[in-house]
Parts: sequence; structure tokens; C-alpha cells
Amino acid sequence: MSLLTTPLDELHRELGAKMVPFAGYEMPVQYPSGIIKEHLHTREAAGLFDVSHMGQVVIEGAGSAAMLESLVPADAQGLGSDRQTYALFTNDRGGVLDDLIITRWGEDRFFLVVNAACKAQDIAHLRAHLAGQSLEVLEEQALLALQGPKARDVMGSLCPQAAGLVFMQGMAATIDGVEVYITCSGYTGEDGFEISVPNAAAASLARRILGFEQVLPVGLGARDSLRLEAGLCLYGHELNQDIDPVQAGLLWSISKVRRADGERPGGFPGAAVIFERMENKPALRRVGLAVEGKRPVREGQTVIAGDGRPVGEICSACFGASVGGPIAMAYVERELGEPGTALAVEVRGKQLPVTVTRMPFSPQRYYRG
Repeated sequence: MSLLTTPLDELHRELGAKMVPFAGYEMPVQYPSGIIKEHLHTREAAGLFDVSHMGQVVIEGAGSAAMLESLVPADAQGLGSDRQTYALFTNDRGGVLDDLIITRWGEDRFFLVVNAACKAQDIAHLRAHLAGQSLEVLEEQALLALQGPKARDVMGSLCPQAAGLVFMQGMAATIDGVEVYITCSGYTGEDGFEISVPNAAAASLARRILGFEQVLPVGLGARDSLRLEAGLCLYGHELNQDIDPVQAGLLWSISKVRRADGERPGGFPGAAVIFERMENKPALRRVGLAVEGKRPVREGQTVIAGDGRPVGEICSACFGASVGGPIAMAYVERELGEPGTALAVEVRGKQLPVTVTRMPFSPQRYYRG
């Protein structure tokens, strides 16, 4: 099966990107400057990411908020206009089908951004639960992410009114005569923006942004290391259909009004299971691990307790360029998840010392006004 490409494919190749298959697309994993430089530049200035492989969907019609609340534990009904919320599609076992961002575009109109690898199943899941609403997949829209402490300065030149947005707020705007939708969001832990732009204008906007000296193009490699340092979950790693929001450390994603003692309790798949986990605590919990020395650990490797007992598994790992050493996230037995706990990871028959550490590894710097 041939891979899909984004509207920026020609630009990636022109910039010397190393292209790899990802979620059915050919995507840039890095550019000639390399993953570490791209990572550090995003932390220090600004990076531009192509995230056009993500799914962009509009749900519209009476009862849209209630329909969404039948699928996610977020407070869609209480969401203000042009405000966003992180949400989880849950299953009947309390596991996670995908994580997504929901933005309210009007009284009965919502804009959803879903993960590329889950896009087809998410759209089918939504369609199966429509109750008179319409669903439109925005096939003709690309998505750019401008991230880093200098992103706001760049946005000030591109679209001054959008430079005042705060974290998880959006607005319709015009850049160079092109209608776009800009949100103050992203998945690096840094301040920044995501811009939904028509495919036909995406490459010219990307070139315009890359014309600012503060901005470098950044690929999937640094996108992954940045989100891991920020302690953020990646679907298929920290989240899957067998991991519930409680063990994932995402209790905050279950809105207070949707909890067992809230105004609109439950009503989403797996609610009873999740409420039970909230009450009695799951056996495993997601933790950060600082790795001793420079040798990296890998996803899937076993975490070992002091008595030699297997107590968990690595779900994501990388070299944390801002931290200056290898880091990882893992699921381990709950009682061993306190910061400072000494554990080990089995690497090729040897035990590599690791220490449970607080997350994020690198401070989150979202602009909240």
C-alpha cells in the first residue's frame, strides 16, 4: 500500500529531511541539523512541525455537546466558545481508544483533532454515535505547529491578534489573505500555536514562518523527545485500549462535572470501571524514570525491583536533550511509583539502574496570561 503525503512533502525534501513511514504517511523524522539540535532549538527559540497527518473533523448540529459527552469524560457542554479541552475516547473496559483535542466553534459546532494512526477508527466511532448531527472531515486542511518561547514573537508578526491567545484558546484569523484557524496549543510542553490552513496555502505559509531567524523545521524525532520530556502521553505507548485514565495519571482529563459525584456523572463508555479505579486505585501507575549513565533504555524492556522481581515495563524512552541524559516513562506497580524509588531496567541481560522521578522532566511553559 502506497504511503500518503502531506501538502508540505515537497518542502520537506527540499529542506533535506529524512523521510520515514509513520501512520500511513511519509513524514520527516529529522532534518540535516539533527534531532538534538532541533529539540534544543525548540526549547530555546521556535520549531515548526508538520502535523498535517492528524485528523481534523467538524461535528455540527443540535445536541453535539451531549453526543460528544456520550463518548468522552470531558465537559463539552461547559466549554466556552473558541476554548479547547483535552479528551479521551474511552471503551467499555475503561481503556482509551484515542486521545484528542476538542474546540468549541459555536453553540452546536465542535472542531476535533485526532491522532493520525487512529484517524479512520475515530471517524467511524463518531459516525456510529451521531444522533442527527453532521460530521465533516477537513480533508483540504493542513496543520502546522509552531512551538517554543519565540513562537509568540513570530505569531506577533504573522497575525498580531493571535499573539494574545492563551493556552487552549483559539480564533479564526487571516494570514497573508488566507483564512486560518489558530489555537494556542501543541505537544512539546512549550508555549506555541497550531494553525489549520488550507492545503493550497500550507507550503507558502510554512516558508513564510521558516523565513524568521528564530524558526527551524523540526521532525518527528524531536517531536517525540520534546513530548516525553514534557511528560505527555503518546497513543500506542502510554495509552491504549487496556490502559485507563487513572493508571495513566490523567485523572485531570475526567471533568469534575462528569465524575461520580458531579452534576452529570458518567454517561461515557467504561465510566463505572473508571470510577472504581478512582476509588480503589489501579495496580499499576505511569512514572518517569531517570536513567543512570548514558546508556539508553528502550520501549518494552522490563523494569526490575531491588529484589530482582519484574514490576513493570518501559512504554517510551529517549535521550532527553534538555535533561542531558536518557529518560523514560514506564508502568510500574503502584507502591513502587514514588519519586526517589530505586529500580532497574533489564538491558541485554544486565540491570541498568534507574530512579523514579517527578514529571515533567523539563518544565512545561504554556502561556496562561
